[in-house]
Amino acid sequence: MRPVRLMKVFVTRRIPAEGRVALARAADCEVEQWDSDEPIPAKELERGVAGAHGLLCLLSDHVDKRILDAAGANLKVISTMSVGIDHLALDEIKKRCLIRSGIRVGYTPDVLTDTTAELAVSLLLTTCRRLPEAIEEVKNGGWTSWKPLWLCGYGLTQSTVGIIGLGRIGQAIARRLKPFGVQRFLYTGRQPRPEEAAEFQAEFVSTPELAAQSDFIVVACSLTPATEGLCNKDFFQKMKETAVFINISRGDVVNQDDLYQALASGKIAAAGLDVTSPEPLPTNHPLLTLKNCVILPHIGSATHRTRNTMSLLAANNLLAGLRGEPMPSELKL
Repeated sequence: MRPVRLMKVFVTRRIPAEGRVALARAADCEVEQWDSDEPIPAKELERGVAGAHGLLCLLSDHVDKRILDAAGANLKVISTMSVGIDHLALDEIKKRCLIRSGIRVGYTPDVLTDTTAELAVSLLLTTCRRLPEAIEEVKNGGWTSWKPLWLCGYGLTQSTVGIIGLGRIGQAIARRLKPFGVQRFLYTGRQPRPEEAAEFQAEFVSTPELAAQSDFIVVACSLTPATEGLCNKDFFQKMKETAVFINISRGDVVNQDDLYQALASGKIAAAGLDVTSPEPLPTNHPLLTLKNCVILPHIGSATHRTRNTMSLLAANNLLAGLRGEPMPSELKL
């Protein structure tokens, strides 16, 4: 009886338990994992992926032409533990589809929608009600007595909320904000989405109109050539001086130098960011000097349940792709 030839799988990071267990139980795979919570160095990634049939990566791993070349002709599947795919060189992956059987790509949409929407609402409330400033005042002795205008922020009741990108996450954010008494929802994107917008009576407007009319702006779109740098000086200049800006999509959607100037000059009231460019943001970055800017370390999907579910889906995508089976969540190239 001929021995079964194992398929090599390389995992670029230590992933949550459910995904690890699924891979460990795969008798037809030989799994190698970069055993750390920290990003794998580029040279180690090139070494690890060499000859691999499957690659399980994270959004911080840049799978570019160099990595694909290092992997070689064996590579059948790339499974990313993320909904975002801007870290994958899709053009290079598609080229390989034309010259051989191709590389299938799996990703993890839907499973992090609710968790990311919860974080977006938390960040919005934290920012508009100035909670980090308030906490700091308690700690440093600045809390002396009740004062009529001290630490006043902005509320959602009777407000206009603009959402850039009314996809799954954008809709989930609107659904959670509606009970706060939001008077009007606006949205913008590649095209109107009347069926999705009906639940919130949301109005499709141009990006400049959304900037000018919204009290709160939440960026929830994908990073594409069309959205890169979308929120720039012109955008911020159109916003109300009392408006609050929130970004939970990708850092490169925002021109951070322009955002800093808008915040520092008082052109807009405040900003909350769960994503930046680069990540991590250098500790000496000007945005970190501002009291009216709240920055989180990209924790939109960071709950135990969601991260475990993401890891399991990423593992199942990988295994299904290697076996020539339908993937639970395959990106159609």
